[in-house]
Amino acid sequence: MTFHYLGSAADPRVADYTQLTDVHLRKLREPAEGMYIAESSRVLRRALAAGHRPRSFFLAEKWLPDLEDIFEQYPDVPAYIGSAGLLEEITGFHLHRGAMAAMHRPAPVPLPELLAGARRVAVLEDIVDHTNVGAIFRSAAALDVDAVLVSPRCGDPLYRRSVRVSMGTVFQVPWARLDSWPQDLTLLKEQGFTVAAMELTDDAVDLDELAASNPQRLALVLGTEGAGMSAETLAAVELAVKIPMRAGVDSLNVAAASAVAFWELRPRA
Repeated sequence: MTFHYLGSAADPRVADYTQLTDVHLRKLREPAEGMYIAESSRVLRRALAAGHRPRSFFLAEKWLPDLEDIFEQYPDVPAYIGSAGLLEEITGFHLHRGAMAAMHRPAPVPLPELLAGARRVAVLEDIVDHTNVGAIFRSAAALDVDAVLVSPRCGDPLYRRSVRVSMGTVFQVPWARLDSWPQDLTLLKEQGFTVAAMELTDDAVDLDELAASNPQRLALVLGTEGAGMSAETLAAVELAVKIPMRAGVDSLNVAAASAVAFWELRPRA
């Protein structure tokens, strides 16, 4: 494999890695260019194991031995090598998790295919914090959630921070971005899903009550923190559900709440 040693932060060959800390820029650029960034050797390996294709690799020289087997598998993919200071100048932050890679985004999975055979689906409404998005995917992967759907304004599951926080589990759980919100919830109902919103309303049922009914197919909608779920979404779901909590505590972080709910609502035989 030919390694390319970088001498300048302005090298146009590493444009994929510039300004990685500019969230607004990356949210616009990465989906449009059909790419995403896999950060850390572990995440990179999980992306490749999921069948995703690399555009290039980007790392400090000391990490070369750690990825020798990967480079042997992808001899035609360029690997850009630079000093720690130069890589930081390019990306905007210090790389301390090993290699990075610019990856081709996989083709979107059609919604009917995504839902076929699914019993538990998580739906994320406008959750823009990428840490929360990644943490929800990690819980979904661990706790028998078959697919995740995200609203048009929800954070990108393949944004660098989402991928890293999820420990690469965003590659394990099939997901899709909905086009019309909340109208697309009707599609779930037509597929036989009970659609429930995690929201503290006057008529919300306790989580264990919904779990006891063991719906054959269940879609659980999780809303953004702060503003909560929109009135339009609450009008579109069939019921609201809450986690019974000790007095004096308003709520859990949405990622923590998702883990509790996914576990409690896992399908029983």
